[in-house]
Amino acid sequence: MSHKRIPKRKAAIAVGGVAALGAAALLLPHANASQTDAKDATPKTLKSADASSLASLIASQLGDAFGGAYWDGAKQQVIVNVVGNNSNVVNTVEKAGAVPRSVNNSLSTLKTAAKTLKSDATIPGTAWSIDPKTNQVQVTADSTVTGAKWAKLTSTVDSLGSGVATVKKSAGTFKTFVSGGDAIFAQTDAGGVRCSLGFNVTASDGAPAFLTAGHCGVAAKQWSDSQNGQPIATVDQATFPGAGDFSLVKYDDPATQTASEVNVGNGKTVQITQAADATVGQQVLRMGSTTGLHDGSVTGLDATVNFQSETDPNGVDTVTGLIQTDVCAEAGDSGGSLFTQDGSAIGLTSGGSGDCTVGGETFFQPVTAALQATGATLGAGAAGAGDASAAATDPAATDPAATDPAATDPAATDPAATDPAATDPAATDPAASDPAAGDESGTGSGENSTGMDAGSGLVTSTP
Repeated sequence: MSHKRIPKRKAAIAVGGVAALGAAALLLPHANASQTDAKDATPKTLKSADASSLASLIASQLGDAFGGAYWDGAKQQVIVNVVGNNSNVVNTVEKAGAVPRSVNNSLSTLKTAAKTLKSDATIPGTAWSIDPKTNQVQVTADSTVTGAKWAKLTSTVDSLGSGVATVKKSAGTFKTFVSGGDAIFAQTDAGGVRCSLGFNVTASDGAPAFLTAGHCGVAAKQWSDSQNGQPIATVDQATFPGAGDFSLVKYDDPATQTASEVNVGNGKTVQITQAADATVGQQVLRMGSTTGLHDGSVTGLDATVNFQSETDPNGVDTVTGLIQTDVCAEAGDSGGSLFTQDGSAIGLTSGGSGDCTVGGETFFQPVTAALQATGATLGAGAAGAGDASAAATDPAATDPAATDPAATDPAATDPAATDPAATDPAATDPAASDPAAGDESGTGSGENSTGMDAGSGLVTSTP
């Protein structure tokens, strides 16, 4: 099926009509594990997209004995942290097809620690998330946290008790990244701004719409698909700061049609077939209008980030419920898509520290939470479902770029052997690293882009 609303070179994301899959559907292939004795059960080999559903199922069965879970990419197994020495708990984990691992801290203990940090150490330039690999709350402070602020943060971490949380310094500064996949543009009283369309959705009233970052929706009300062009979409809902960073933006033309894909450069796309929760250890891809296609892994969940307020020098914009990753991003990447090689929509680029030269931490709004909060559904209805279904089986069959470029996962296929653009889109497509090269509507991240105050954080201005 052909979808033609936005020119293909400018269609950041197009998504078919497939809503988030339920845990039961994903776990049915593994249900037979419960019919065997634990001594006969062997860990299941899973795709990363299935790991979250299995972990959620086990968590509901373990209660306070659950200490979190993560995906081991090398072995393609789910590791479940278990508190205590209850053999029945261990048997439950093994029968479900996961690998039990003994730890000291329950997930409820770590969540309580995160609440203490929020109440006692909400300091601009700080962030924290729960890391099941270390079984601790990982606290990060950017370069602005010094002196009394640093002392307050470290004393709060110490008060949580031994082995509950650790704190580290980041060389960069936490900021929002306004821009993303393929660019969308807006005009404000302070000048032009640029963000990225995340994923196309259908609003609860049936109207065609898309998701992007909340601080983009706060920065401007109307958005265009070209620089200085006429608006094509209007913000319906926007959340930032607070419980998330997401916007629902409705297309002005109710007849708008969209496709179920992410444009990854070089004329290639990745079909998006479902929304899924992130899992620590999961390999992910990010597309941004400033920096192109980059990959990495999920490092923490339920993250809280305290951005320095752009409107109040003494204020802080706190955002909760985010995904923490080691994927790089820069100003201009906000709102862009975080997804997996097999077509799962995971997140929307929010902000972080560092850049794609030195690296850093980047945070993402979970797509599943944004869909639930807005009442929207992923995709454009049944008309797009057929287009997405073929790629659900093997997205690489029609798109070599869908193969996971992550070299950090020994189990992953190396796409560079047949397609250098899958690991380095700039190798054959300059627009992937410099969007202005392939799309004259973009500004890239060069001398024409400057930071400015648009009332919602650092944005990228357009000349």
